[in-house]
Amino acid sequence: MIIDRVEVETINSFSKSELLKEVYGLISILPILTLLLGITIEVLVIVWLEREISASIQQRIGPEYAGPLGLLQAIADGTKLLFKEDILPSRGDISLFSIGPSIAVISVLLSFLVIPLGYHFVLADLSIGVFLWIAISSIAPIGLLMAGYSSNNKYSFSGGLRAAAQSISYEIPLTFCVLAISLLSNSSSTVDIVEAQSKYGFFGWNIWRQPIGFLVFLISSLAECERLPFDLPEAEEELVAGYQTEYSGIKYGLFYLVSYLNLLVSSLFVTVLYLGGWNFSIPYISFFDFFQMNKAVGILEMTMGIFITLTKAYLFLFISITIRWTLPRMRMDQLLNLGWKFLLPISLGNLLLTTSSQLVSL
Repeated sequence: MIIDRVEVETINSFSKSELLKEVYGLISILPILTLLLGITIEVLVIVWLEREISASIQQRIGPEYAGPLGLLQAIADGTKLLFKEDILPSRGDISLFSIGPSIAVISVLLSFLVIPLGYHFVLADLSIGVFLWIAISSIAPIGLLMAGYSSNNKYSFSGGLRAAAQSISYEIPLTFCVLAISLLSNSSSTVDIVEAQSKYGFFGWNIWRQPIGFLVFLISSLAECERLPFDLPEAEEELVAGYQTEYSGIKYGLFYLVSYLNLLVSSLFVTVLYLGGWNFSIPYISFFDFFQMNKAVGILEMTMGIFITLTKAYLFLFISITIRWTLPRMRMDQLLNLGWKFLLPISLGNLLLTTSSQLVSL
């Protein structure tokens, strides 16, 4: 059999193009894999920080045996949950029972798409970035409601209903606060909001221009994360563990992961919307600027931006962890009254004031 030279060259070029496509495919998912690795490390750090800060507040010794300073305690807990038996309720809806935790995790992970960790360091710079986050985060309570309903347990179902009611109550004030920030920045893109704050330095941060909105956003974020004093959906004294009651093994671990991912997302959005994002706001001269090393300057600026963003986010984390051991849990009627009768009118008034000031300044 005689093979023409042209055919051989065609086959070789086709195989090379296929190889290049595979390489480009791997390169394209590299940022996503990097972000997932970073999120995993961040969650482990947050778990360790919460245990250490909680131990300091309660004047006791925190985790100390698993690794140096107890740093590996979260990994040990995750490994234990991974290998535990996955028990399914005999009279529950098994399909919904299995899908519920996945919906909650995926909806929170998608929120990281629009969070800028540094200058041009964002997976998707969308013109509707902040509102995409609000839309995606509203899916998570559906997963919690599915988990509560499918467990065939009155405590689980009560927890799921509480989670849905709490999410609806506090999402509206939170959305009004985000809308006020969008009006001030003339954009709904997270990158544009950060850059709008960088024009006036430290005093250009939205926390000074929107102090009422910041407080409402802070309270609403804690309620959305279901942190004390807003942890009614999983109140141990009333509902055993709420919608998590019938879960075990890796599925219980997913709910555990969702709570900390929610806290991390809320902290990053507080940083982006109110604390200037990656901007240091204090002028500094770099060693690389002095020697005009442009590539090194770009890498340094990106690294500094990520470091500054995470530092500001950890400040909010510290506040939320401290509040957990400072304030008592609210009753369900108090929680709903706070959302509908206080935060909603205040956030609406703040939005009207912002709109009026923007119209006057035109």
